[in-house]
Amino acid sequence: MHISTKLSIAVHCLILINEYGDKIKLTSEMMAASTGCNPVTVRGIISALKKAGILSVKSGTGGTTLNCPPEEIDLYKVYTAIEPDAMKKLIGIHKKPSPLCPVGKIIYKVLDEPYTKISEDLSLSLKSITMEEIIERFHNEKQ
Repeated sequence: MHISTKLSIAVHCLILINEYGDKIKLTSEMMAASTGCNPVTVRGIISALKKAGILSVKSGTGGTTLNCPPEEIDLYKVYTAIEPDAMKKLIGIHKKPSPLCPVGKIIYKVLDEPYTKISEDLSLSLKSITMEEIIERFHNEKQ
């Protein structure tokens, strides 16, 4: 299983935007320097978060702000905004099991229910953590 590092980059950027977005004009270059990744990656993440309604980005002069309070933004909303098919891709079943094999011909039926449960459990876990909690952790660690 693998959750893309895009989620941690997105959370990092959301903390930056929450803390400094109303004080300075945060650029993708600034966020890229803070996250240690490419500005193109940051722009893609910001674009996806904007499309999902999580962020507002001012055209022309720039500037990025949260569109809603941090307590209304959960990690599931962030994750699915930046990785729309992530939950489907998280756990996959190999594409060409042999229909001649006693295991291969039913492996989809065998794994469907447990994999669905794993996906549902992860979704619930991500939904239970808000940016408000993450930002609070940031403030506690910063002291």
